[in-house]
Amino acid sequence: MMNLKIAISALALLLVSCGISKTKNSSEKISNKYLALGDSYTIGESVCSNCNYPKQLTDSLNKTSNEKASVKIIAKTGWTTTDLLSAIAAEKPSKDYDLVTLLIGVNNQYQGKPFAVYEEELPKLLDMAIGFAKGKAENVIVLSIPDYAFTPFGQKSGKAEKITSELKRYNTFAEKIAEEKGVKFVNITPITQKGLENTALVASDGLHPSEVAYKKFVEMMFESTSKKIR
Repeated sequence: MMNLKIAISALALLLVSCGISKTKNSSEKISNKYLALGDSYTIGESVCSNCNYPKQLTDSLNKTSNEKASVKIIAKTGWTTTDLLSAIAAEKPSKDYDLVTLLIGVNNQYQGKPFAVYEEELPKLLDMAIGFAKGKAENVIVLSIPDYAFTPFGQKSGKAEKITSELKRYNTFAEKIAEEKGVKFVNITPITQKGLENTALVASDGLHPSEVAYKKFVEMMFESTSKKIR
């Protein structure tokens, strides 16, 4: 009789344990999808794989929400708007993302591409981003292009003023197009323009943003993104 009671008790504990386990696994189920489109500033050149802004943003969202988010990054160092369009055509992202971010254009400027290319291709990319975000413009964020003039690389180029001037033109256009399409524009450029006075904002390569800089990007984005992913 005693053995029967012990067996019943053990079975009850096992069932409770399984229930807790299932509840835990259910709470950790991925409910939100995030797509990050861009170039080296998105992939996080010269920082750890979890230190770029998409990964940091995802981690921050997951710490404050019961519904977990996952991130897919389509970005590569050196990509122009043309390269990103080609990559999107090859990867064919789904159209069920809860959040999409876009940061692109620095390589158009750096490689001396005609500004007309950016004027033609950025709106196309933004329309695609909206499509990937279930057709909801409010679920898309465009980030401004960092100003690499305020890095050791930019200073050594001897073209710092030219870089800043040209990137301002790119960012002004990006903000205008984002506004026209009802997309939020987040200006993170001022953060990067402190790179000479605060060297912690620059990665070890002397050119790209550091983990610290990306954290500041996330702080600027967090309030608006947390409203999109709950």
